[in-house]
Amino acid sequence: MRAYVLITIEAGRGSEIQKALLDAGITTVDQLAGIYDLVAVIDASNPKQIGEFVIGTIQKTPGVVSTVTLLAIG
Repeated sequence: MRAYVLITIEAGRGSEIQKALLDAGITTVDQLAGIYDLVAVIDASNPKQIGEFVIGTIQKTPGVVSTVTLLAIG
């Protein structure tokens, strides 16, 4: 199961937060231009694991303001 997490962060902290998320074990974190600042790709066995990672890791990263999680369906 895969999820895309759209992340809004504090201004000027893109590279720092991208590195922190990569160091936390997320294999893909890209900086974006537009409404969202970063997108993280999470692969997990089930939706609960995705939720635990989003809430327990991404949302607790200093500088992260908000997240939107999109579950892939195909």
